Amino acid sequence: MRGVLQRIHSIFVKFALLPSTFGKKALRPAASEVLTCHLLQRKLPPWTSYCVRYSAVHNDQFGLSNFNWTVQGANYQILRTGCFPFIKYHCTKAPPQNLDFEDKFFTMLKVINLGIPCLAYGIGCWLVVGAAETVQTSAGPVTVYFAYKEDEGAQY
Repeated sequence: MRGVLQRIHSIFVKFALLPSTFGKKALRPAASEVLTCHLLQRKLPPWTSYCVRYSAVHNDQFGLSNFNWTVQGANYQILRTGCFPFIKYHCTKAPPQNLDFEDKFFTMLKVINLGIPCLAYGIGCWLVVGAAETVQTSAGPVTVYFAYKEDEGAQY
C-alpha cells in the first residue's frame, strides 16, 4: 500500500512540471543556448539526453529534428522533437554529416502522424522524470530533466 501511495505522490509531483506558458513575460533563453550551455556544463560528454520545458525557453530550433551542433570544436548529432510539455534532445558526439534527408524524414513523420506520437512521448517523458539539473544561461538558470541521473563521462 505504501508503494502505491508513493507512486501516486510521485505522479502528483510530476503534474507540477506542467508548464504555464500563458501570460509568462519573463526573459527566456533560446533553446539553442540551453543546449550549448548544457553540453559545456557537462564538459562535452560523449552523449546526453534531456528534456526542457517549452515554458522555460524560446523555441528557436522549431522545425529541426536531426542536425549537427558544434560546441567548442566538438560536433554533436542532435535528435530533437517537441513533445509537449517538453522539448526532447538526444545528443551524440560524432563527426559532422549531412543530415538533411534524416531531418526532413523525421519532420515528415511528425506531420503525417499529426504530432500525436509526440504528445504521447511528452506525457511519457513527464511520467518518468527521475532527475533534474540546473543549466546556467545568459537569461538565468533553466532546469533540464532526465529519465535517470546520467553518469558523468559515461559512453552509453
